[in-house]
Amino acid sequence: MAALTVYPTVRAYFACSITLSLMMIIIYNFMTYYSNKPSYTISDGYTAVAEEISGEAYHWAEGFRMDYAQMERKLKIYAYPAADQRYSNYQTITGKYASEGYFFKNIRESSFLTHDPELAHLFFIPISSHKLHQKVSSYDEMAAIIGEYIQRLIIKYPYWNRSLGADHFFLTCHEIDTRATERAPLLVVKNLIHVVCSPTYNSGFVPHKDVSLPLINMPFTKQPPSTVNDLQNRTILGYWAGVCNSEIRERMVKLWSEDLELEIQNETAYNHARMTKFYTSKFCICPAGSRITSNRIIMAIRYGCVPVIMSDYYELPFKDVLDWRKFSVILRERDVYNLKSILKAKAGAEFRMLHTNLLKVQKRFEWNTPPVKYDAFHMVLYDLWLRRFVIK
Repeated sequence: MAALTVYPTVRAYFACSITLSLMMIIIYNFMTYYSNKPSYTISDGYTAVAEEISGEAYHWAEGFRMDYAQMERKLKIYAYPAADQRYSNYQTITGKYASEGYFFKNIRESSFLTHDPELAHLFFIPISSHKLHQKVSSYDEMAAIIGEYIQRLIIKYPYWNRSLGADHFFLTCHEIDTRATERAPLLVVKNLIHVVCSPTYNSGFVPHKDVSLPLINMPFTKQPPSTVNDLQNRTILGYWAGVCNSEIRERMVKLWSEDLELEIQNETAYNHARMTKFYTSKFCICPAGSRITSNRIIMAIRYGCVPVIMSDYYELPFKDVLDWRKFSVILRERDVYNLKSILKAKAGAEFRMLHTNLLKVQKRFEWNTPPVKYDAFHMVLYDLWLRRFVIK
């Protein structure tokens, strides 16, 4: 989790409580699974999976594997009928809202979808904020349409009232984020699981209830070269280039743009030379921009560049499974003043450890169509699977 700077004692208490609750859920599922555990052979792929899902980048790799297997066998999701196909149908997936598009497409390609709501553990509200914003002009109008659609579902179907919405989820990668449901009834806002790309504690995101969605920008500009994992090619200490659309970025450029070991550039074009820096740098700096997160985090992971996350209040994706401190560097925004000395101190053995672990989790952040075992789609589903027992 990124740095917490407000009310540290209270936040630490809730963080510990939430982590303990989720670990108890995993332990319960692990014991249930283990008591009925089938006998695997190498042909079943179990050995290969055990080798892939292992190492210190996971909080508890064995428990995750076992509980994930439970999810694969049991999880069922019912998707409500779309209010308008224009607001939920993805034919092509491009741009900075690609994670949203992939999920809408993947859920229809997966075996988790059920047409019988009585079998469902979770209920999906299939309205895309990105698609909706292409048809309407303002956030207020978007929120009004989404609120009316949810209200109709509550009236028409009995499933919301059984849990007051605690087993329903809404997904968006649009900048509107949790505000998308602000025009819905209060209980919707309070109980609905929000799966969003910019999860921040100071904008209505609730860590134990809501889910952080990885932000990507598709298509990727360049395929990584075959030498991407050769550490000898990573000669740049730290790299960032982008638009100065936040205070932290402006401060970083002012402090470090003239430095000889850090490459910090205020520019907009994703040209070839800029992209090569992702696989010739040890650390790729990912400060908050106009949003609390940045697609640079996933881009850095893809290109094997250890991400340096400088974004206060940001909820990192899949943090209940992955130990981000074992494959990234997490700093407070105020650490920008000491950025160079911090990275130089980590550029030796610690960097090699972080890079090794980073390679082991790369596929957890990949989207595929159709979806592939343990990819980003399945990791989002696993976060939802964990929350099926949480009382809001």
